[in-house]
Amino acid sequence: MKATLTRAALTMGVCATLAGQSAVAEDGGPHTVTANFGVVSNYIWRGLTQTDNQPAVQGGLDYSHASGLYAGAWVSNVDFGVGDDTNYEVDLKTGFGGAVNDDLRYDVNLLYVGYPDIDDADMAELGGSVTYQFLTLGLSYTIYGQADNTEPYDVGDLYYNGALNFNLMYNLKLNVRAGYYDFDAPQVVDYTHWGLSVSRDAGDFGTVSLNYDQVDGDEPDMYDEDPKIWIGWNKTF
Repeated sequence: MKATLTRAALTMGVCATLAGQSAVAEDGGPHTVTANFGVVSNYIWRGLTQTDNQPAVQGGLDYSHASGLYAGAWVSNVDFGVGDDTNYEVDLKTGFGGAVNDDLRYDVNLLYVGYPDIDDADMAELGGSVTYQFLTLGLSYTIYGQADNTEPYDVGDLYYNGALNFNLMYNLKLNVRAGYYDFDAPQVVDYTHWGLSVSRDAGDFGTVSLNYDQVDGDEPDMYDEDPKIWIGWNKTF
């Protein structure tokens, strides 16, 4: 989850949306263990490729409690281009979520993103979201960053996001999303992104998806603004 002015990088991602997961109750108690494994033709996070427009293999393990408390870990390969030695990303997440009523849900979480094979790239952010029926609105604030104060993904960055989720005919699901990254460092150009995904649960085969993402930076030369069309597959266990 890092970027330069000419090569932007970093998940939650649609990566988290596409990661398959299954629940396994322990003796019918309040504890749930979930696992996920997936393959994507391009790892896109907040509109930006994390694999230099190449495929990624991803997977994770999660724990949740009936009270709403949860925690998990997620791993993916990454490739930020020529001259960068980063090979993989490890995300650690914990949070608390619940429902106010049948239509209104909330979530507060803490996300740590690490790159064990390099220095000065890890970051952490505090985030929250509110979902009303099919609309979700969220905000994340970077509370820790190993980058210096002239680079992105450092303390003070803000990420605003929203999504619409619909159930379609033939067991298809539609996700329409948009986000805006407001970087604290004045040297770093802010950007907007948007996209959509159509997915279908194929039973034992897993879940497949077709996705589109687009970035619009305040200065076109600083981000790859070419449309990204990619496919995803995940399997539950």
